[in-house]
Amino acid sequence: LDASRAGAAARDPAVSATVGADTTGAPMGQGFVGASLEYSALHLYTGRDPRAVNPVLIALLRNLAPGQSPVLRIGGNSADATWWPIRGMIPPGGVRYALTPGWMRTTSALAQALHAHLIMGVNFAGGRPSLAAAEARALLAGVGRQYVEAFEVGNEPDVYAMFPWYRDRLGKWFYARSSKWNLNRFIAQFSQWRAAMPHDALAGPAFAELNWLSGLPQFISSEPGLRVLTLHRYPLRACVSDPSQPGYPTIPALLADQSAAGVAQAVAPYVSVAHAHGMAFRIDEMNSASCSGKRGVSDTFASALWVLDDLFNLANVGVDGINVHSLPGAAYELFTFKHTGSTWTAFVHPEYYGMLLFAQAFPPGAQLLDTSVSPSSPLKIWATRDPQFRTRVVLINKDPSNTYQVTLQVSGFASQAHLEWLQAPSVSSTDGVTLGGQGFGDETSSGTLPAPQTQTVNPTLGQYTITVPPASAAMLTQ
Repeated sequence: LDASRAGAAARDPAVSATVGADTTGAPMGQGFVGASLEYSALHLYTGRDPRAVNPVLIALLRNLAPGQSPVLRIGGNSADATWWPIRGMIPPGGVRYALTPGWMRTTSALAQALHAHLIMGVNFAGGRPSLAAAEARALLAGVGRQYVEAFEVGNEPDVYAMFPWYRDRLGKWFYARSSKWNLNRFIAQFSQWRAAMPHDALAGPAFAELNWLSGLPQFISSEPGLRVLTLHRYPLRACVSDPSQPGYPTIPALLADQSAAGVAQAVAPYVSVAHAHGMAFRIDEMNSASCSGKRGVSDTFASALWVLDDLFNLANVGVDGINVHSLPGAAYELFTFKHTGSTWTAFVHPEYYGMLLFAQAFPPGAQLLDTSVSPSSPLKIWATRDPQFRTRVVLINKDPSNTYQVTLQVSGFASQAHLEWLQAPSVSSTDGVTLGGQGFGDETSSGTLPAPQTQTVNPTLGQYTITVPPASAAMLTQ
Protein backbone atom coordinates (compact mmCIF):
# COMPACT_ATOMS: atom_id res chain seq x y z
CA LEU A 1 0.00 0.00 0.00
CA ASP A 2 1.13 3.54 -0.66
CA ALA A 3 0.92 6.09 2.15
CA SER A 4 -2.41 7.54 1.04
CA ARG A 5 -4.04 4.12 0.75
CA ALA A 6 -2.54 3.03 4.07
CA GLY A 7 -4.15 6.05 5.72
CA ALA A 8 -7.48 5.34 4.06
CA ALA A 9 -7.31 1.69 5.13
CA ALA A 10 -6.77 2.78 8.71
CA ARG A 11 -10.05 4.71 8.56
CA ASP A 12 -12.10 1.97 6.89
CA PRO A 13 -14.72 0.47 9.21
CA ALA A 14 -13.63 -2.88 10.65
CA VAL A 15 -16.03 -5.81 10.76
CA SER A 16 -15.64 -9.22 12.35
CA ALA A 17 -17.64 -12.02 10.76
CA THR A 18 -18.05 -15.65 11.73
CA VAL A 19 -19.49 -18.56 9.78
CA GLY A 20 -20.56 -21.46 11.96
CA ALA A 21 -20.57 -25.18 11.31
CA ASP A 22 -24.32 -25.72 11.72
CA THR A 23 -26.65 -25.65 8.72
CA THR A 24 -30.08 -24.05 8.88
CA GLY A 25 -33.23 -24.53 6.85
CA ALA A 26 -34.05 -27.03 4.15
CA PRO A 27 -31.65 -27.88 1.31
CA MET A 28 -31.99 -25.65 -1.73
CA GLY A 29 -34.44 -27.13 -4.21
CA GLN A 30 -34.33 -27.25 -7.99
CA GLY A 31 -35.27 -24.19 -10.02
CA PHE A 32 -35.23 -21.61 -7.22
CA VAL A 33 -34.23 -18.71 -9.49
CA GLY A 34 -36.40 -18.11 -12.51
CA ALA A 35 -37.80 -15.37 -14.70
CA SER A 36 -41.33 -14.08 -15.20
CA LEU A 37 -42.39 -12.92 -18.67
CA GLU A 38 -45.55 -11.50 -20.24
CA TYR A 39 -47.75 -13.36 -22.75
CA SER A 40 -47.94 -10.41 -25.12
CA ALA A 41 -44.21 -9.66 -25.03
CA LEU A 42 -42.79 -13.17 -25.11
CA HIS A 43 -42.11 -13.09 -28.85
CA LEU A 44 -39.85 -10.05 -28.35
CA TYR A 45 -37.58 -12.32 -26.34
CA THR A 46 -37.98 -15.60 -28.24
CA GLY A 47 -38.61 -14.48 -31.79
CA ARG A 48 -41.47 -15.97 -33.78
CA ASP A 49 -39.72 -18.95 -35.34
CA PRO A 50 -40.10 -22.12 -33.24
CA ARG A 51 -37.22 -23.68 -35.21
CA ALA A 52 -34.83 -20.91 -34.13
CA VAL A 53 -35.77 -19.65 -30.67
CA ASN A 54 -33.41 -16.92 -29.44
CA PRO A 55 -30.34 -18.90 -28.29
CA VAL A 56 -29.05 -16.02 -26.16
CA LEU A 57 -32.28 -16.02 -24.13
CA ILE A 58 -32.00 -19.77 -23.65
CA ALA A 59 -28.42 -19.44 -22.40
CA LEU A 60 -29.24 -16.57 -20.03
CA LEU A 61 -32.16 -18.48 -18.49
CA ARG A 62 -30.08 -21.66 -18.17
CA ASN A 63 -27.39 -19.73 -16.31
CA LEU A 64 -29.85 -19.01 -13.52
CA ALA A 65 -30.59 -22.70 -12.98
CA PRO A 66 -27.45 -24.54 -14.13
CA GLY A 67 -28.01 -28.26 -14.59
CA GLN A 68 -31.65 -27.87 -13.56
CA SER A 69 -35.09 -27.48 -15.11
CA PRO A 70 -35.81 -23.77 -14.67
CA VAL A 71 -39.23 -22.60 -13.54
CA LEU A 72 -40.53 -19.99 -15.99
CA ARG A 73 -43.66 -18.02 -15.17
CA ILE A 74 -45.70 -16.55 -18.01
CA GLY A 75 -48.30 -14.06 -16.89
CA GLY A 76 -48.24 -10.62 -15.34
CA ASN A 77 -50.79 -8.01 -16.37
CA SER A 78 -51.14 -9.71 -19.74
CA ALA A 79 -52.59 -12.84 -18.10
CA ASP A 80 -55.90 -11.02 -17.62
CA ALA A 81 -55.72 -9.44 -21.07
CA THR A 82 -55.14 -12.71 -22.97
CA TRP A 83 -57.46 -15.39 -24.32
CA TRP A 84 -57.64 -18.31 -26.70
CA PRO A 85 -60.22 -17.24 -29.32
CA ILE A 86 -63.47 -19.18 -29.16
CA ARG A 87 -65.60 -19.31 -32.29
CA GLY A 88 -68.73 -17.21 -31.95
CA MET A 89 -67.63 -15.56 -28.70
CA ILE A 90 -66.82 -11.89 -28.27
CA PRO A 91 -64.08 -11.45 -25.68
CA PRO A 92 -64.56 -9.18 -22.65
CA GLY A 93 -63.51 -5.56 -23.10
CA GLY A 94 -60.22 -5.95 -21.25
CA VAL A 95 -58.96 -8.76 -23.47
CA ARG A 96 -56.47 -7.35 -25.97
CA TYR A 97 -54.19 -10.26 -26.86
CA ALA A 98 -55.14 -13.44 -28.67
CA LEU A 99 -53.01 -16.56 -28.44
CA THR A 100 -52.23 -18.23 -31.76
CA PRO A 101 -50.91 -21.61 -32.89
CA GLY A 102 -47.62 -19.86 -33.72
CA TRP A 103 -47.34 -18.52 -30.17
CA MET A 104 -47.95 -22.02 -28.86
CA ARG A 105 -45.27 -23.58 -31.07
CA THR A 106 -42.64 -21.01 -30.14
CA THR A 107 -43.37 -21.26 -26.41
CA SER A 108 -43.28 -25.04 -26.61
CA ALA A 109 -39.90 -24.88 -28.36
CA LEU A 110 -38.58 -22.59 -25.59
CA ALA A 111 -39.85 -24.96 -22.89
CA GLN A 112 -38.34 -27.95 -24.68
CA ALA A 113 -34.94 -26.26 -25.07
CA LEU A 114 -34.86 -25.41 -21.35
CA HIS A 115 -36.62 -28.57 -20.07
CA ALA A 116 -38.63 -25.93 -18.24
CA HIS A 117 -41.50 -26.12 -15.80
CA LEU A 118 -44.05 -23.44 -16.66
CA ILE A 119 -46.44 -21.56 -14.39
CA MET A 120 -48.95 -20.08 -16.82
CA GLY A 121 -51.53 -17.42 -16.00
CA VAL A 122 -55.13 -17.80 -17.19
CA ASN A 123 -57.76 -15.10 -17.44
CA PHE A 124 -59.71 -14.40 -14.25
CA ALA A 125 -60.58 -10.73 -14.67
CA GLY A 126 -62.94 -11.51 -17.57
CA GLY A 127 -65.38 -13.16 -15.20
CA ARG A 128 -65.95 -16.24 -17.38
CA PRO A 129 -64.65 -19.64 -16.21
CA SER A 130 -65.24 -20.99 -19.71
CA LEU A 131 -62.74 -18.47 -21.07
CA ALA A 132 -60.01 -19.69 -18.73
CA ALA A 133 -60.88 -23.34 -19.32
CA ALA A 134 -60.59 -22.96 -23.09
CA GLU A 135 -57.27 -21.14 -22.65
CA ALA A 136 -55.93 -23.87 -20.36
CA ARG A 137 -56.95 -26.66 -22.76
CA ALA A 138 -55.25 -24.84 -25.62
CA LEU A 139 -52.06 -24.32 -23.60
CA LEU A 140 -51.89 -27.98 -22.58
CA ALA A 141 -52.31 -29.08 -26.18
CA GLY A 142 -50.20 -26.38 -27.83
CA VAL A 143 -47.32 -25.93 -25.38
CA GLY A 144 -47.32 -29.47 -24.00
CA ARG A 145 -48.82 -30.94 -20.86
CA GLN A 146 -45.36 -32.17 -19.80
CA TYR A 147 -44.12 -28.57 -19.44
CA VAL A 148 -47.08 -27.05 -17.58
CA GLU A 149 -46.45 -27.26 -13.84
CA ALA A 150 -49.47 -25.19 -12.85
CA PHE A 151 -52.01 -22.65 -14.04
CA GLU A 152 -52.08 -19.41 -12.08
CA VAL A 153 -55.64 -18.11 -11.93
CA GLY A 154 -55.62 -14.38 -12.64
CA ASN A 155 -53.09 -11.70 -11.81
CA GLU A 156 -53.29 -9.81 -8.52
CA PRO A 157 -57.04 -10.31 -8.04
CA ASP A 158 -56.92 -8.64 -4.63
CA VAL A 159 -56.65 -5.25 -6.39
CA TYR A 160 -59.30 -5.85 -9.06
CA ALA A 161 -61.64 -3.31 -7.42
CA MET A 162 -58.83 -0.80 -6.77
CA PHE A 163 -57.21 -0.40 -10.19
CA PRO A 164 -59.02 -0.20 -13.55
CA TRP A 165 -58.89 -3.22 -15.84
CA TYR A 166 -59.27 -1.32 -19.11
CA ARG A 167 -60.46 1.89 -20.73
CA ASP A 168 -62.97 1.93 -23.57
CA ARG A 169 -62.88 4.04 -26.74
CA LEU A 170 -64.79 6.83 -25.04
CA GLY A 171 -62.25 7.02 -22.23
CA LYS A 172 -64.42 5.36 -19.59
CA TRP A 173 -62.58 3.17 -17.07
CA PHE A 174 -63.84 -0.31 -16.21
CA TYR A 175 -62.91 -2.45 -13.22
CA ALA A 176 -62.65 -6.24 -13.25
CA ARG A 177 -64.78 -6.48 -10.08
CA SER A 178 -67.19 -4.21 -8.21
CA SER A 179 -66.56 -2.35 -4.97
CA LYS A 180 -68.15 -5.32 -3.13
CA TRP A 181 -65.23 -7.53 -4.12
CA ASN A 182 -63.65 -9.20 -1.08
CA LEU A 183 -61.74 -12.29 0.01
CA ASN A 184 -64.82 -14.49 0.40
CA ARG A 185 -66.05 -13.62 -3.07
CA PHE A 186 -62.59 -14.31 -4.47
CA ILE A 187 -62.45 -17.76 -2.84
CA ALA A 188 -65.89 -18.64 -4.16
CA GLN A 189 -65.03 -17.58 -7.69
CA PHE A 190 -61.64 -19.27 -7.62
CA SER A 191 -63.47 -22.54 -6.87
CA GLN A 192 -65.66 -22.00 -9.94
CA TRP A 193 -62.58 -21.58 -12.10
CA ARG A 194 -60.96 -24.67 -10.58
CA ALA A 195 -64.08 -26.73 -11.31
CA ALA A 196 -64.04 -25.63 -14.95
CA MET A 197 -60.32 -26.12 -15.53
CA PRO A 198 -59.04 -29.26 -17.29
CA HIS A 199 -55.92 -29.57 -15.13
CA ASP A 200 -55.70 -30.25 -11.40
CA ALA A 201 -52.53 -28.32 -10.66
CA LEU A 202 -53.34 -24.70 -9.88
CA ALA A 203 -51.26 -21.83 -8.54
CA GLY A 204 -52.54 -18.85 -6.60
CA PRO A 205 -53.70 -16.61 -5.11
CA ALA A 206 -51.17 -14.33 -6.91
CA PHE A 207 -51.97 -11.42 -4.62
CA ALA A 208 -50.20 -8.08 -4.94
CA GLU A 209 -50.67 -7.12 -1.29
CA LEU A 210 -50.53 -8.95 2.05
CA ASN A 211 -53.94 -7.83 3.33
CA TRP A 212 -55.95 -10.86 2.21
CA LEU A 213 -53.33 -13.42 3.23
CA SER A 214 -54.85 -13.62 6.69
CA GLY A 215 -57.45 -15.80 4.96
CA LEU A 216 -54.86 -18.17 3.55
CA PRO A 217 -55.96 -21.22 5.62
CA GLN A 218 -59.54 -20.70 4.42
CA PHE A 219 -58.37 -20.42 0.81
CA ILE A 220 -56.21 -23.54 1.06
CA SER A 221 -58.98 -25.63 2.62
CA SER A 222 -61.31 -24.62 -0.23
CA GLU A 223 -58.87 -25.57 -2.98
CA PRO A 224 -57.87 -29.25 -3.19
CA GLY A 225 -56.24 -28.69 -6.59
CA LEU A 226 -53.83 -26.05 -5.36
CA ARG A 227 -50.18 -27.00 -5.90
CA VAL A 228 -48.22 -23.76 -5.49
CA LEU A 229 -49.05 -20.77 -3.33
CA THR A 230 -47.95 -17.66 -5.20
CA LEU A 231 -47.45 -14.05 -4.21
CA HIS A 232 -46.07 -10.96 -5.94
CA ARG A 233 -43.62 -8.65 -4.18
CA TYR A 234 -42.05 -5.30 -5.07
CA PRO A 235 -40.37 -3.42 -2.22
CA LEU A 236 -40.74 -0.03 -3.94
CA ARG A 237 -43.47 1.63 -6.04
CA ALA A 238 -42.50 3.46 -9.20
CA CYS A 239 -46.08 4.79 -9.57
CA VAL A 240 -45.45 6.98 -6.52
CA SER A 241 -44.45 10.46 -7.71
CA ASP A 242 -44.07 12.20 -4.34
CA PRO A 243 -40.58 11.60 -2.91
CA SER A 244 -41.96 11.98 0.61
CA GLN A 245 -44.32 9.02 0.20
CA PRO A 246 -43.43 5.51 1.42
CA GLY A 247 -42.11 3.29 -1.34
CA TYR A 248 -40.78 6.11 -3.51
CA PRO A 249 -37.92 4.49 -5.46
CA THR A 250 -34.41 5.72 -4.76
CA ILE A 251 -31.09 3.90 -4.59
CA PRO A 252 -30.83 4.35 -0.78
CA ALA A 253 -34.38 2.97 -0.40
CA LEU A 254 -33.56 -0.04 -2.56
CA LEU A 255 -30.41 -0.79 -0.57
CA ALA A 256 -32.14 -0.37 2.80
CA ASP A 257 -32.77 -3.47 4.91
CA GLN A 258 -36.52 -2.97 4.56
CA SER A 259 -36.27 -3.76 0.84
CA ALA A 260 -34.62 -7.14 1.41
CA ALA A 261 -34.83 -8.46 4.97
CA GLY A 262 -38.10 -6.58 5.44
CA VAL A 263 -39.72 -8.25 2.44
CA ALA A 264 -38.68 -11.69 3.68
CA GLN A 265 -39.91 -11.09 7.23
CA ALA A 266 -43.28 -9.93 5.92
CA VAL A 267 -43.89 -13.14 3.92
CA ALA A 268 -42.37 -15.59 6.44
CA PRO A 269 -45.66 -16.36 8.29
CA TYR A 270 -47.39 -17.26 5.04
CA VAL A 271 -44.52 -19.48 3.95
CA SER A 272 -45.04 -21.43 7.17
CA VAL A 273 -48.77 -21.78 6.47
CA ALA A 274 -48.08 -23.11 2.97
CA HIS A 275 -45.53 -25.63 4.20
CA ALA A 276 -47.82 -26.77 7.01
CA HIS A 277 -50.33 -27.74 4.31
CA GLY A 278 -47.70 -29.52 2.21
CA MET A 279 -47.51 -26.83 -0.51
CA ALA A 280 -44.68 -24.91 -2.09
CA PHE A 281 -44.56 -21.13 -1.66
CA ARG A 282 -43.26 -19.17 -4.62
CA ILE A 283 -42.90 -15.45 -5.21
CA ASP A 284 -43.49 -15.82 -8.92
CA GLU A 285 -43.41 -12.11 -9.73
CA MET A 286 -40.93 -9.76 -8.10
CA ASN A 287 -38.52 -6.98 -8.90
CA SER A 288 -37.17 -3.75 -7.46
CA ALA A 289 -40.18 -1.47 -7.99
CA SER A 290 -43.70 -1.95 -9.32
CA CYS A 291 -45.11 -0.10 -12.35
CA SER A 292 -42.20 -1.22 -14.57
CA GLY A 293 -39.52 0.10 -12.23
CA LYS A 294 -37.71 3.43 -12.00
CA ARG A 295 -34.91 4.65 -14.29
CA GLY A 296 -31.83 5.52 -12.31
CA VAL A 297 -32.74 2.95 -9.66
CA SER A 298 -34.03 -0.32 -11.13
CA ASP A 299 -31.51 -0.31 -13.97
CA THR A 300 -28.45 0.41 -11.81
CA PHE A 301 -25.87 -1.73 -10.05
CA ALA A 302 -27.82 -1.11 -6.84
CA SER A 303 -30.40 -3.58 -8.17
CA ALA A 304 -27.73 -6.30 -8.40
CA LEU A 305 -26.75 -5.84 -4.75
CA TRP A 306 -30.40 -5.64 -3.70
CA VAL A 307 -31.50 -8.80 -5.51
CA LEU A 308 -28.50 -10.78 -4.25
CA ASP A 309 -29.31 -9.94 -0.62
CA ASP A 310 -33.06 -10.27 -1.15
CA LEU A 311 -32.81 -13.78 -2.59
CA PHE A 312 -30.73 -14.94 0.37
CA ASN A 313 -33.26 -13.42 2.76
CA LEU A 314 -36.18 -15.10 0.98
CA ALA A 315 -34.43 -18.48 0.94
CA ASN A 316 -33.66 -18.02 4.62
CA VAL A 317 -37.38 -17.82 5.52
CA GLY A 318 -38.19 -20.90 3.44
CA VAL A 319 -39.49 -19.44 0.17
CA ASP A 320 -39.27 -22.25 -2.40
CA GLY A 321 -38.56 -20.15 -5.46
CA ILE A 322 -38.77 -16.77 -7.11
CA ASN A 323 -39.38 -15.36 -10.57
CA VAL A 324 -37.96 -11.95 -11.38
CA HIS A 325 -40.25 -10.11 -13.79
CA SER A 326 -38.81 -8.77 -17.03
CA LEU A 327 -40.66 -6.69 -19.59
CA PRO A 328 -39.20 -5.16 -22.76
CA GLY A 329 -38.69 -1.45 -22.24
CA ALA A 330 -39.19 -1.58 -18.47
CA ALA A 331 -36.64 0.06 -16.20
CA TYR A 332 -36.18 -3.27 -14.40
CA GLU A 333 -35.70 -5.36 -17.56
CA LEU A 334 -33.13 -8.13 -17.08
CA PHE A 335 -31.93 -8.23 -20.68
CA THR A 336 -32.55 -6.27 -23.86
CA PHE A 337 -32.35 -8.12 -27.17
CA LYS A 338 -31.58 -7.15 -30.74
CA HIS A 339 -32.40 -9.43 -33.66
CA THR A 340 -30.71 -8.78 -36.98
CA GLY A 341 -31.21 -11.38 -39.66
CA SER A 342 -30.47 -14.68 -37.95
CA THR A 343 -28.29 -13.13 -35.22
CA TRP A 344 -29.44 -12.40 -31.68
CA THR A 345 -27.50 -10.21 -29.26
CA ALA A 346 -28.34 -8.99 -25.77
CA PHE A 347 -27.42 -6.24 -23.39
CA VAL A 348 -27.49 -7.76 -19.92
CA HIS A 349 -28.62 -5.34 -17.22
CA PRO A 350 -26.95 -5.14 -13.78
CA GLU A 351 -29.66 -6.95 -11.83
CA TYR A 352 -29.05 -10.17 -13.76
CA TYR A 353 -25.48 -10.32 -12.43
CA GLY A 354 -26.76 -10.38 -8.85
CA MET A 355 -29.13 -13.24 -9.70
CA LEU A 356 -26.28 -15.08 -11.38
CA LEU A 357 -24.01 -14.81 -8.33
CA PHE A 358 -26.81 -16.08 -6.09
CA ALA A 359 -27.32 -19.10 -8.37
CA GLN A 360 -23.60 -19.88 -8.10
CA ALA A 361 -23.49 -19.37 -4.34
CA PHE A 362 -26.56 -21.44 -3.47
CA PRO A 363 -26.74 -24.53 -5.73
CA PRO A 364 -29.36 -27.28 -5.31
CA GLY A 365 -28.82 -29.37 -2.20
CA ALA A 366 -26.83 -26.66 -0.41
CA GLN A 367 -27.93 -25.30 2.95
CA LEU A 368 -27.39 -22.02 4.70
CA LEU A 369 -24.83 -21.79 7.49
CA ASP A 370 -25.16 -19.70 10.64
CA THR A 371 -23.38 -16.36 10.33
CA SER A 372 -22.77 -13.40 12.60
CA VAL A 373 -21.39 -9.92 11.95
CA SER A 374 -20.11 -7.42 14.49
CA PRO A 375 -20.77 -4.58 14.65
CA SER A 376 -24.03 -4.29 12.70
CA SER A 377 -23.41 -2.57 9.38
CA PRO A 378 -24.56 -2.36 5.74
CA LEU A 379 -22.20 -5.27 5.10
CA LYS A 380 -24.18 -8.52 4.80
CA ILE A 381 -22.72 -12.02 5.16
CA TRP A 382 -24.33 -15.21 3.84
CA ALA A 383 -22.82 -18.69 3.68
CA THR A 384 -23.80 -22.07 2.24
CA ARG A 385 -22.47 -25.60 2.27
CA ASP A 386 -23.26 -27.91 -0.63
CA PRO A 387 -23.57 -31.73 -0.62
CA GLN A 388 -19.89 -31.98 -1.61
CA PHE A 389 -19.04 -30.01 1.58
CA ARG A 390 -17.88 -27.01 -0.40
CA THR A 391 -18.42 -23.80 1.55
CA ARG A 392 -19.21 -20.49 -0.09
CA VAL A 393 -19.32 -17.20 1.78
CA VAL A 394 -20.93 -14.17 0.16
CA LEU A 395 -20.10 -10.68 1.40
CA ILE A 396 -22.37 -7.84 0.18
CA ASN A 397 -21.36 -4.25 0.84
CA LYS A 398 -24.50 -2.18 0.27
CA ASP A 399 -22.78 0.94 1.56
CA PRO A 400 -22.04 3.20 -1.45
CA SER A 401 -19.42 5.21 0.44
CA ASN A 402 -17.41 3.01 2.81
CA THR A 403 -14.89 0.23 2.31
CA TYR A 404 -15.08 -2.48 4.99
CA GLN A 405 -12.12 -4.37 6.40
CA VAL A 406 -13.53 -7.80 7.16
CA THR A 407 -11.92 -10.36 9.42
CA LEU A 408 -13.65 -13.58 8.54
CA GLN A 409 -13.52 -16.85 10.46
CA VAL A 410 -15.13 -19.90 8.89
CA SER A 411 -15.61 -22.96 11.04
CA GLY A 412 -13.64 -25.91 9.67
CA PHE A 413 -12.38 -23.75 6.81
CA ALA A 414 -8.75 -22.70 7.26
CA SER A 415 -7.15 -23.48 3.92
CA GLN A 416 -6.47 -21.47 0.79
CA ALA A 417 -9.64 -20.08 -0.76
CA HIS A 418 -10.67 -18.23 -3.91
CA LEU A 419 -12.40 -14.87 -4.06
CA GLU A 420 -14.74 -13.87 -6.90
CA TRP A 421 -15.91 -10.26 -7.15
CA LEU A 422 -19.18 -8.65 -8.27
CA GLN A 423 -18.33 -5.05 -9.14
CA ALA A 424 -19.27 -1.98 -11.17
CA PRO A 425 -17.82 1.51 -11.56
CA SER A 426 -20.36 2.83 -9.03
CA VAL A 427 -23.62 1.96 -7.31
CA SER A 428 -25.49 4.00 -9.94
CA SER A 429 -23.77 2.39 -12.94
CA THR A 430 -26.04 0.98 -15.61
CA ASP A 431 -23.22 -0.85 -17.39
CA GLY A 432 -19.64 -1.96 -16.82
CA VAL A 433 -20.69 -4.68 -14.36
CA THR A 434 -18.37 -7.66 -13.94
CA LEU A 435 -18.66 -10.98 -12.12
CA GLY A 436 -15.38 -12.75 -11.54
CA GLY A 437 -13.72 -10.07 -13.66
CA GLN A 438 -15.91 -10.97 -16.64
CA GLY A 439 -18.81 -9.08 -18.15
CA PHE A 440 -21.24 -9.42 -21.00
CA GLY A 441 -20.17 -6.00 -22.29
CA ASP A 442 -22.35 -3.85 -24.49
CA GLU A 443 -23.71 -6.96 -26.16
CA THR A 444 -23.37 -10.70 -26.00
CA SER A 445 -24.14 -13.20 -28.73
CA SER A 446 -23.58 -16.22 -26.48
CA GLY A 447 -25.27 -15.38 -23.17
CA THR A 448 -22.44 -16.98 -21.24
CA LEU A 449 -19.49 -15.53 -19.35
CA PRO A 450 -15.90 -16.77 -19.67
CA ALA A 451 -14.41 -18.62 -16.70
CA PRO A 452 -14.14 -16.25 -13.73
CA GLN A 453 -10.91 -14.65 -12.67
CA THR A 454 -10.45 -15.28 -8.97
CA GLN A 455 -8.15 -13.97 -6.28
CA THR A 456 -6.33 -16.41 -3.99
CA VAL A 457 -6.78 -15.75 -0.28
CA ASN A 458 -4.75 -17.44 2.46
CA PRO A 459 -5.81 -17.45 6.10
CA THR A 460 -3.70 -16.08 8.92
CA LEU A 461 -4.23 -17.80 12.26
CA GLY A 462 -7.41 -19.32 10.86
CA GLN A 463 -8.88 -16.01 9.69
CA TYR A 464 -9.28 -14.39 6.28
CA THR A 465 -8.84 -10.66 5.87
CA ILE A 466 -10.89 -9.23 3.02
CA THR A 467 -11.22 -5.61 1.96
CA VAL A 468 -14.68 -5.06 0.49
CA PRO A 469 -14.96 -1.80 -1.51
CA PRO A 470 -18.10 0.38 -1.51
CA ALA A 471 -21.08 -1.04 -3.41
CA SER A 472 -19.60 -4.42 -4.23
CA ALA A 473 -19.96 -8.08 -3.39
CA ALA A 474 -17.63 -11.06 -3.24
CA MET A 475 -17.86 -14.83 -2.93
CA LEU A 476 -15.20 -16.76 -1.04
CA THR A 477 -15.09 -20.42 -2.06
CA GLN A 478 -13.24 -23.25 -0.39
